Amino acid sequence: MSGSGVNEIRSTFIDYFAGHGHEPVHSSPLVPRNDPTLMFTNAGMVQFKNVFTGLETRATPRAVTAQKCVRAGGKHNDLDNVGYTARHHTFFEMLGNFSFGDYFKERAIELAWNLVVGEFGLARDRLLVTVYHEDEEAASLWRRIAGLPDERIIRIATSDNFWAMGDTGPCGPCSEIFYDHGPEVAGGPPGSPDEDGDRFIEIWNLVFMQFEQLPGGKRVPLPRPSIDTGMGLERVAAVLQGVHNNYDIDLFRALIRASEEVTGVRAEGPNTASHRIIADHLRASSFLIADGVLPSNEGRGYVLRRIMRRGMRHARLLGAREPLMYRLVPTLVREMGQAYPELVRAEALISETLRLEETRFRRTLDRGLTLLDEASSGLTPGASLDGETAFRLYDTYGFPLDLTQDALKARGVGVDLAGFDAAMERQRAEARAAWSGSGEAATETVWFVLKERLGATEFLGYETEQAEGVVSALVVDGREVETLSAGQSGFVVVNQTPFYGESGGQVGDTGMLRASGLVAKVTDTQKRAGGLFVHAVSVEEGELTVGKAIELVVDGARRSAIRANHSATHLLHAALRGVLGHHVAQKGSLVAPDRLRFDFSHPMPISDHDLAEIEDLANAAVLQNAPVTTRLMAVDEAIESGAMALFGEKYGDEVRVVSMGTGGTGRPYSVELCGGTHVSRTGDIGLVSLVSESAVAAGVRRVEALTGDAARHHLAQQDRRLKALAAILKAPVAEVVERASAVVEDRRRLERELADARRRLALGGGEAGSGSALRDVAGTRLDARVVTGIAPKDLKSLADESKKAVESGIVAIVGVADDGKAAVVVAVTDDLTGRFDAVQLVRAGAAALGGKGGGGRRDMAQAGGPDGQQAAAAIAAIEAEIRQAAEAA
Repeated sequence: MSGSGVNEIRSTFIDYFAGHGHEPVHSSPLVPRNDPTLMFTNAGMVQFKNVFTGLETRATPRAVTAQKCVRAGGKHNDLDNVGYTARHHTFFEMLGNFSFGDYFKERAIELAWNLVVGEFGLARDRLLVTVYHEDEEAASLWRRIAGLPDERIIRIATSDNFWAMGDTGPCGPCSEIFYDHGPEVAGGPPGSPDEDGDRFIEIWNLVFMQFEQLPGGKRVPLPRPSIDTGMGLERVAAVLQGVHNNYDIDLFRALIRASEEVTGVRAEGPNTASHRIIADHLRASSFLIADGVLPSNEGRGYVLRRIMRRGMRHARLLGAREPLMYRLVPTLVREMGQAYPELVRAEALISETLRLEETRFRRTLDRGLTLLDEASSGLTPGASLDGETAFRLYDTYGFPLDLTQDALKARGVGVDLAGFDAAMERQRAEARAAWSGSGEAATETVWFVLKERLGATEFLGYETEQAEGVVSALVVDGREVETLSAGQSGFVVVNQTPFYGESGGQVGDTGMLRASGLVAKVTDTQKRAGGLFVHAVSVEEGELTVGKAIELVVDGARRSAIRANHSATHLLHAALRGVLGHHVAQKGSLVAPDRLRFDFSHPMPISDHDLAEIEDLANAAVLQNAPVTTRLMAVDEAIESGAMALFGEKYGDEVRVVSMGTGGTGRPYSVELCGGTHVSRTGDIGLVSLVSESAVAAGVRRVEALTGDAARHHLAQQDRRLKALAAILKAPVAEVVERASAVVEDRRRLERELADARRRLALGGGEAGSGSALRDVAGTRLDARVVTGIAPKDLKSLADESKKAVESGIVAIVGVADDGKAAVVVAVTDDLTGRFDAVQLVRAGAAALGGKGGGGRRDMAQAGGPDGQQAAAAIAAIEAEIRQAAEAA
């Protein structure tokens, strides 16, 4: 296979092992789902870790993979060497074959030897192997199977040839295959003083998982020993293509050639490292973005940002004045998209993310490099830039420490890291002091302290609802604790979580935490201190302890309902603006699993016609079943592009822009800044049903709605009620509204007729009134009566009619209701208002009824009281007040 390309070598490896009973397994994501201790997948065995430890079983006992890996953060960090050495990469591919308790050393060595000398055609005399110095079995097998003499079987006594998963667990000796590039290349064999040279290159490592390491250091044989191998694709490609440097293989040549074409600068001399860094960092950045990592200032997103910006600085060194890396994405997709289709699916997102980051970073880079040049102009090789200056570049101008180091590296100048760390700690102390004096927020100090110590929680919930994490802290009653036992409740912080913390109107997730012997229920998830995800838990079985690895499982059905409701708020927002006008802006929201609520600016109630149109527009977008897309953009750029900023959100430099549906102009129907979780397609919402519209405050209205099954159940219930009403009215469903309107109108007519009859009876005496008499009180005519069955609102009209009959005098009417309460009205003819005040008279009557006050004008006033049995006393009190007023006059 001499001269074979990377894609051919990869497929040959997989086909070879598939032909020997191995199941081809697609690469797992770069963000591990089953190992919370890892920042990124860094080896082929990561996705099989739980199989090796016995937590999972597979249907087939053999597997083969081409696993994408990243080593650029944590203890596996090759970033500083990338581009300057022959074999360091941030992203690389690991080819591997695995046996889960099936074959062991003999078959593994046989398969490996037949592949490298048979399928790959490597010369036998160029190959040598290493074994662990105690593993005579492996040495004997290499002699017998490969025919290697003892001088080409090198025994290594160090941990380089003994692999362990951790302090405890599966472990075993290794055997590495090396290729000899020949005496013309400097370097010695493994185990020699010159082993770091380029002559002897390791191409494959076979791990014989033979023992279990117990606490205390004791090792016992595994009942079913296994095999885990790893062959670096880039390294073996260099061997097969006859080159000594990984950057000279076909894949990198294609990427570097594209970089040369875009920049117009040849990859020669001092420019060689910059082109290599761009090519390597392009791969790492693109694959990380495709797997859901986006640049940020925390965790994995920060590592991605470091990789991207390091490549972008070297693009600037090559003279690129416009964003460059995003223009290389098509070449990468062409070279690797067939093996990794996720690159093809995410190509637009990758390109846009790289372009945005480079556009923004160039402003930081230009300013930072100018200041760095000024600050370091007098430094000579071997000197160090002072830590205060490095920190000022980072803190004030956004110039990261690693870029400062990289920029000075070519001149042999370092950075005073102790001084940088001291300046960083001083800033943190000032932040702590400011926080502790912030009033009510001081009760949340524990979260601020934890955020500072642990950093932000890595949120995995956009891509998964199940993941593993390590317990970073436990809090009970505002204090950190080491353990939560069965029956106890408290708060849990983990290093990474799929649980959404309540924010932006979306409620927090619920679900379960599990581990061996542990079951804990998550009742809520909140965001604290600007990025710490805090899980409220109740431990049902076992113990939660700090440092424990746990499985986090979100309540999937609940999350699904929340996603539908959140996406529906976006569609409703767009529909409201489309029907009511662009003055509509969100003023608040609630996105829960069972309902959604949306508050917005609007000065008046919404008509039924407009509500129906709003609902129709939202459902039209649902029926499009259009994809819901998410992009990362700068805030200013996002808003300039038409994205709506949502109420209550605090935005950083970058935002997630969620687009859904198709508008009439070909643009998305809805584009909003949002950090919440959403459906994959608008059709997943199912149905949007508005259930209410109301006022919240002056100029603010609220709509409430249901989606999916909740909307369907609501409409089905409404349908049943409509049919029941139709049965009562003895009318077809289609005629219910007309029939109900007729019934209501008949009732109103009858009520009016009844009121008129009672009023006539009241005016004429009879059953509707009693105590009626036209009498003379202190020389003034008084028409006083007690009536029943007359609504309080009708007493004034009754008094007006009586006043006309009296012509000159006073009318006093007490109306007693069915519940025993009473109302009293007093009317004074116009010619007597100078002598008598209706308000004063009615208050006297109200007092007799047990009431207080009363209001109106001098010619007409009304009041009430709780004791209708005192109606006659009220009339008497009014008479007494008339006499008193007459005497005073």
